[in-house]
Amino acid sequence: MGKTILITGGAGFVGSSLALHLKAESPQDRVISFDNLRRRGSELNIPRLKANGIEFIHGDVRSAADVGGLPPFDLLIECSAEPSVMAGYGADARYVVDTNLMGTVNCLEAAAQYKADVLFMSTSRVYPIAAINELCVESEKGFTLREGATPGATKMGIAEDFPLAGIRSLYGATKLASELLIAEYAEIHGLRAVVNRCGVIAGPWQMGKTDQGFVLLWIARHHWELPLSYIGFGGKGSQVRDVLHIDDLCELIGTQVGAMEELQGKTFNVGGGAANSASLRGFTELSASITGNRITVASDPAERPGDLKLYVTDNSRVSEATGWAPRRNLPTLVADSYQWLLDNEDLLRPILS
Repeated sequence: MGKTILITGGAGFVGSSLALHLKAESPQDRVISFDNLRRRGSELNIPRLKANGIEFIHGDVRSAADVGGLPPFDLLIECSAEPSVMAGYGADARYVVDTNLMGTVNCLEAAAQYKADVLFMSTSRVYPIAAINELCVESEKGFTLREGATPGATKMGIAEDFPLAGIRSLYGATKLASELLIAEYAEIHGLRAVVNRCGVIAGPWQMGKTDQGFVLLWIARHHWELPLSYIGFGGKGSQVRDVLHIDDLCELIGTQVGAMEELQGKTFNVGGGAANSASLRGFTELSASITGNRITVASDPAERPGDLKLYVTDNSRVSEATGWAPRRNLPTLVADSYQWLLDNEDLLRPILS
């Protein structure tokens, strides 16, 4: 008999990819995908989940009744989130708080009931915005980190000991608050829990938007020759991000699932790392190269609340603990993403364009 794995946000990009990967690794396991289908495009994942033996349950983590009505489970992978860093700026903050914080509470109550393991998908956005931006120096290649001024900031990127004091957006704050609650629930109920603070993740089946999923958006806008803009910090496209291929993330989670006893209580930064980082201008070049279309990218110097000049992940801790490191580079990620877009162009154009 296998174990039962519950994946909340299980029809989203990360959740559905993890569900398919874990089911393929251990066909004897029962994998349940739980999602409210709020994000456009997530409904496209349901047929492929079901075709691979994964159960889908429509529900909302904000509802204690929905979560409490789920079947017993042995492992919770908490992927549900309002993932936009812009959430709550100039608008009602209730959805992001209810989903990212109260949803976590509902999930933890269920995990406590069944003494289930917890794998929590957190975010690099727990690190404060101003503290990172103040360390950034602009060059021809984009922003770089000034080393030596702050613990946890080196040429390798941002590490887990980077100071947490400061403003980080409601998205980041709700995720950090959830991390604290997970530690308390784990202590009270004797749960094994692991937290992954993920940076930008991309690859096939991501429904790209300006505020979350920019890599697919960049590729799609080049493919269809649609408008695109560099926004903020002079409108020059100097912002730098590292990007992790979804398949690399799935391989890490598969390793962590099999090592919960050794990893319990640990928090890891997880991302593409310095080798898989580029400026927005760099992503423009990658997108133009793979699509064969070079478009004029507009410039909007106005800065948006919550924007970072740079985020690059220092994977040292997770690599040391698990032996994992990203295996797929940026050109591979872009090529895989573009091929998926080409294979599903009619289906995706209404969503990605």
